[in-house]
This record gives sequence, structure tokens and C-alpha cells, in this order.
Amino acid sequence: MVTSIKFYLGIDISKSWFDASVLKVVDHQKQPMSTEQFANTKIGFGSFKKWLEGQGVPFDENTLMVIENTGIYHRPFWEFCTNHNLPLHIGNAARIKWSLGITRGKNDQVDSKRLCTYCYKQCDELKATAALDPVFMQLKDLMTSRTRLITQLQSTKSYIKELLCTNDKALLKTLEKAHKTAIDGIEKSIEQIEKLIKDLIAADEKINRNYELIKSIPGIGSITAIYIICCTNNFANKPSGKQLASYAGVVPFEHSSGSSVRGRNKVHKMANKELKRLIHMCAVSSIIYSSEMKAYYERKKAEGKPGLSVVNAIKNKLLLRVVAVVKKGEKYVENYQKVA
Repeated sequence: MVTSIKFYLGIDISKSWFDASVLKVVDHQKQPMSTEQFANTKIGFGSFKKWLEGQGVPFDENTLMVIENTGIYHRPFWEFCTNHNLPLHIGNAARIKWSLGITRGKNDQVDSKRLCTYCYKQCDELKATAALDPVFMQLKDLMTSRTRLITQLQSTKSYIKELLCTNDKALLKTLEKAHKTAIDGIEKSIEQIEKLIKDLIAADEKINRNYELIKSIPGIGSITAIYIICCTNNFANKPSGKQLASYAGVVPFEHSSGSSVRGRNKVHKMANKELKRLIHMCAVSSIIYSSEMKAYYERKKAEGKPGLSVVNAIKNKLLLRVVAVVKKGEKYVENYQKVA
């Protein structure tokens, strides 16, 4: 008789260190949980590897680790798991928190134990995150930097416009001159980053292929295509069209209960706001330049549908098409013909 042994780990990561909890399950029987803390450095990862070996943890599919997405602090751990072929699931912090039910108090060790328990209970549904791709992470960092610089540029320009209300023209002229250097510098930095992004995409075959496929959809431009690639890890985990649309906050959900609550279907407030903004602009553009979307918009408006509701439906359609072209590996072909 073959003994079934599985290992489930929860890792709570912070900037300077991470706490690890491991649960060994032998023939569906849980063993006592072990917990240890390590430095979030190369030396710390060396100690962590020795600790795993001491716990008898195999570096294969019989092990599963769960961490929360912490932005940049979890990247060294992600790289460690990639280099040692350790299955790792990077989970959404809100989803993990809600799944734990009512909790009281917290610290790093307790959080790692909760993540370990979550890993054990949800193991059948959790998918291992794709291996860390250095090129993809560079692209993501460049896009983040571009967004930050554009925010600064818009903020500075808005401030200059507000100063037009002042009566002190001499002061206004001085401030405009002082901010001009900053504005020119930010605009130059944005141009440099956009060039780096284009060069990076052109040099990577996998990213460039999906980039060109997404851009083939009428209404979707370069920036939106790149942002979608960043959000989906270049479609490494193969999200469905509905999952991507739900992530962007454009899928309407039913809101009803019994006989008393009969609310209209509406989108959920939890969404990637930047992706939702970008895809909204794409939808508006497609209504103007795509004969199919223009006809669809006019038809639904004639049926009495609210304008924003129709635009939301178009956003949904665009994201479904994004997943479709990537899945098929073929560029979008618009073969719409208006019925006379």
C-alpha cells in the first residue's frame, strides 16, 4: 500500500522577513504544524531551503505553497520557488481574508498559519502560479513607472491651470516658468520609458505575439494591450473571457433575494480600476471607428437601453474578444456586414 503524503505551506511575507508554516498530511491525517521565520534575503532563502529539507518537504507536485500578492516584496520568494520547481500559488489578499471567516487579532506567525490552513482547505481549487518571467516583470515595472509619471504630469498641469484664477499675473508667470522644467522633464522620461517598453516587447516573441493579437481588435490600442498583458501575466494561467471581464468590473451580476429584494443587475465595485478606465476608452473608440460596434450601440439605444449600459456591454465584448484571439492565436477579423 502506497502512503499518501502531502505538504501545505503558508508564507506571510514582509519587506525584511517572512514567516513560514508547514502542514504535513499523511493518508489524509493532519500532523502538527511547524512554523519558522526567515530573512527575506539570499541568506534567508538558503536557511529556508535547509528547513524545508529538514521537514521532509519534497520539491515537486506533492507540495503546495500559498502567499499573498504583496506587490514587490514577494518577488524574491517567487524567484526562489521558480528556481527550485516548488508549486506556488500567489493569492488575492481579499479573497484569502474573506475565506477565513471571523478572525481576531493578527501577527506574522498567526497569518502564516492561517495561510497554511487556507492552502490545505482550498488545495483542490488552487492553481500554481506560472514561473517568474524576468522580462515580463521588467515590462510590468516600466508600465507602473509610466502610470506614475503620467499621474504626476497631469497633477502638475492641473495645478498650473488652477493658478489662472489668480490676479497676480507676475506670480503666475514665475510659477509657470518654474514648473516648465519639471513638465518637460517628466514628458521626456515618459518618452524614454515608452521606447523601452516597445523595445522590450519587440525583443520577446511570446509577449509580442499576444500584443499584436490584442491590438488587432478594433478599438484596442497599444497601451491597453500592454496593460492587459501585465494584468494577466501574459495569459500564463489562461483566464477565461468572463474572468477577465469580471476582473475589469464590467460583468453585471444579479442582485435579488427571496421575494423582497429585486435589484437590477449591476457590476461589482471590486475591479481593476485602471483596466476598467482603459477599456472604457477603447469601447468609446470602437463605437466611433468600428461599424459593427456602432451599429450595435445604435440598435440597443433604439431598444431603450441606457447609453452607459450599452457601453458596458461593449467593454465586455472587447475583453471576450481579447481572450478569444489569444486562445486561438489568430488576429481578429472584422467580417460584419450591416443588413440593409
